[in-house]
Amino acid sequence: MVCRALCKILSLYISVVFLTGVVLAAPYTFIDKRGKRITVNVPIKRAVIVISYELIPALDIWDQVAGVSSWAQEHCDIYKTFISLNSEFKKPTVGVGTNLNIEAIIKLKPDLIITWTYAPQVIKYLESKGLKVFAIYPDSLKEFYEVLKIHGKLFDKEKRVEEIIKEMDEIFNLIKKRVGKIPFKKRKKIIYLLGKPTTVSAGIGITDEVIDLIGAINLAGFIKQRYADVALERILLWNPDVIFIWGYAGYTPEWILNNSQWRYIKAVKNRQVYKLPHWSTWSPRVALVALYMAIKTYPEYFKDIDFEKIADEFYRKVFGISYYYVKKHEKEH
Repeated sequence: MVCRALCKILSLYISVVFLTGVVLAAPYTFIDKRGKRITVNVPIKRAVIVISYELIPALDIWDQVAGVSSWAQEHCDIYKTFISLNSEFKKPTVGVGTNLNIEAIIKLKPDLIITWTYAPQVIKYLESKGLKVFAIYPDSLKEFYEVLKIHGKLFDKEKRVEEIIKEMDEIFNLIKKRVGKIPFKKRKKIIYLLGKPTTVSAGIGITDEVIDLIGAINLAGFIKQRYADVALERILLWNPDVIFIWGYAGYTPEWILNNSQWRYIKAVKNRQVYKLPHWSTWSPRVALVALYMAIKTYPEYFKDIDFEKIADEFYRKVFGISYYYVKKHEKEH
């Protein structure tokens, strides 16, 4: 009797899902970067996304997002392109991760806020208001993949996440195949400069892993921090072969190339100083960042690779839009 009743309930549930397409909410528990255990009903219907906004078009979760960071609307080329194509995609903004508009967030009544760990006091305050916060700060590609998979669970997009990871892995594997035979003694020495030209990406974080993945050596890798301020004299002693600059830094390669204090550095002498695209390493586009860096570091191993062609194919498969279109839109605006 009990078994028959349970079967009827199960049959009714399957019929509802099959006939209406409605996915009924279910509890999902996960642990974020802080080690905090969070339980939410999934799929999430109203998320405020402060930091992982590039996953909105990648996962096609526009209808499940209630608000985004101001940074997404003002600086993220992909997000800006999509909302220019469809004004209904535009979401209310809630400030940036270091300066969130708490009142605006509360008014949106989100099921979950996805932000980074940088402002713990803000996170605590949000939680004191009864809001649930998913704090992220991936320090490795493995961690980033886990963040992607959690997003898949949260928004009922697990299959889509696996497709995105597959596309990323294809590019990473291409790079590894090309640089894998470079002897250690011939590996290029790199520094990655951040907001200031004397702030370097150090030995903790995705950037350090990407430098290793492209067959190079991070000269600041022995510093077990995410980033570090160093004296220019140290950079001169390191004498890097290649210098990369964070895409949002307020200075250009020309500033370094024309600066007399930097002129004796090998990378400057050989004009191997490059500013990266404005792409986050907390986005599927980290795969393209790695490819860009690999091509600039070892052009002789990537002579036959058309970066923009690969980028366009990646954009179409991951974001559903053309790389060339986004690039053109960004230039025009």
